[in-house]
Amino acid sequence: MADSRWTRTPLTERLGARYPIFLAPMAGGPSTPALVAACNEAGAFGTAAGAYLTPEALRAKIRAIRALTRLPFAVNLFAPQTDAAPFLESLAAAQAALGPYRAELGLPDPPLEPPAADSFDALFNVLLEERPAAFSFTFGIPPASALHAARAAGIFLIGTATTVAEGRALAAARVDAIAAQGSEAGAHRGTFLPVQGGPPLVGTLALVPQLVDAVAQIPVIAAGGIMDGRGIAAALALGAQGAMLGTAFLRTKEAGTNALHRQALASARDDNTAVTNAFTGRYARGLITKVALDQAQSGFPLAPFPAQMALYKDLKAAAQARGRTDLLPLWAGQAAALGRELPAGELIAALVRETDEAIARLGR
Repeated sequence: MADSRWTRTPLTERLGARYPIFLAPMAGGPSTPALVAACNEAGAFGTAAGAYLTPEALRAKIRAIRALTRLPFAVNLFAPQTDAAPFLESLAAAQAALGPYRAELGLPDPPLEPPAADSFDALFNVLLEERPAAFSFTFGIPPASALHAARAAGIFLIGTATTVAEGRALAAARVDAIAAQGSEAGAHRGTFLPVQGGPPLVGTLALVPQLVDAVAQIPVIAAGGIMDGRGIAAALALGAQGAMLGTAFLRTKEAGTNALHRQALASARDDNTAVTNAFTGRYARGLITKVALDQAQSGFPLAPFPAQMALYKDLKAAAQARGRTDLLPLWAGQAAALGRELPAGELIAALVRETDEAIARLGR
């Protein structure tokens, strides 16, 4: 039996989870209903990624999770993106930069079209109607009216911060908890306040205690580079009330991670990830591939998120079909080499056991 001195925190009590272990939202495939439900049933708190889905698909996903588990879970959405309408000229320059990759795969240039309208309102309406236990959000802060509506529906609010300033902004918006996303985390950076010199890359070890101090009584969930019980114990020691893991679950049986991505993760090293905006127009951490290197070296033009992602969509599909991992975004955190290929329930059992052992070692 796990040591209740670390398994029970005010956050787990509020959310009804047995352990302060949170499944990170992983949009684009890995976040399946089976994975969310398996994490819940093993005592963790699951999060369903709602970004990139249609409202109908989001509703179906929420209901599929509820068919597998009666335990509470979160739904994650991207906050509305107000700066995502580039001029066609910038789209043309970004598309031209992708020309050599298209030629290599025999793809024609797609027609240039403005990006689709932001889908936050439609997705949020589904969330309100379905009422998951928690609403987590990334890339900013939703409108005050949306936060008020979620509170009125009894939905717990979890914002994402990559800096102390962002944490303070979330505290001012009266969120119920803050996910502190350190620079080690895989996939998109949740950054929403501008800083000089590129994306803020504050590590988890530095970010969590500063954020805990800055936001007073608001629970902080540590995210980034946590792959085993040692990382969970460290997060709790820093003052976090929970640890959020994403990359650790990418190779689980229930995850929707594709075969090429799984293979690449199996040979990951501590030094072969980087933060790049080449694939989507927003900075994200993944395994280093040809496209990321090319963009870092040449600085080829990019469209802003999500227009860059739309330009890359058919190229990504073709690279996937041809097994070209060098042309794919392979999202992963810095500690991906510690990943394990296990069913999600077994992984959570191992995480609990390892956290017990790590805390016991400190006690000795």
